[in-house]
Amino acid sequence: MPNILAKIAAYKAYEVKTLKETISADALKAKALATPIPRGFKAALDRVSKAGPALIAEVKKASPSKGIIRDDFDPVAIAKAYTEGGAACLSVLTDNPSFQGSLEIFRQVRAATDLPLLRKDFMLDPIQVYEAREAGADAILIILAMTDDTANIRLIAAAKEMELDVLVETHDAEELARAVALGADLIGINNRDLRTFETTLDTFTNIAPLAPTGATLVAESGIFTPDQILRLAGDGAQAYLVGESLMRQDDVKLATKALLGIAP
Repeated sequence: MPNILAKIAAYKAYEVKTLKETISADALKAKALATPIPRGFKAALDRVSKAGPALIAEVKKASPSKGIIRDDFDPVAIAKAYTEGGAACLSVLTDNPSFQGSLEIFRQVRAATDLPLLRKDFMLDPIQVYEAREAGADAILIILAMTDDTANIRLIAAAKEMELDVLVETHDAEELARAVALGADLIGINNRDLRTFETTLDTFTNIAPLAPTGATLVAESGIFTPDQILRLAGDGAQAYLVGESLMRQDDVKLATKALLGIAP
């Protein structure tokens, strides 16, 4: 596990412990199941990708590699801009120490848009999955570089019980093979090397052919232009997770439309 992920896993385990001291898993599960049925994150991507690029636009204030990405961070305004700009789904960071996200930000975004939402966090325990559904999530993220497959099987089972889609993130051929073995049908390929933070679209190009027929492939990181989306589409991508390049723009709605090739 890369050092950055090891550090994150350590504090995330503490967060999980604290959460369990606050509320039992069974109690949180009951609260989660009392919320509205999730919207269908993967279904939205598949529907939009039939006509054009399906964008997962990310609400993100900061990152470990880039620090503060947007000083005037207004998650509601950003969510509305993404929605009006043509995004298919949104991703919202809820990790605080590394990304300055929170569940409160997530809930604000949930109230501001009807688009399906991904809770972007570091999932270690099923109680986080219940927490995601209770907050209004439609999908969760599992990062294979962080968790072993015993934990992943438990997380996927919890997500299925919560009727949440699971975006399984991979970084290399070995992880993609693990995703296939786990039965993943929504697979992310992250173009950023978590050890060096270097980004290259060649990662997607090299790994995508190993994915099973029928899986929805999401290209993550390093996407800034429509030409890059066209390249990745040619390599098998159906959806694109983009955060930093849009979050840095003065007019987020206009930038979202431009990335998708939509006339202003």
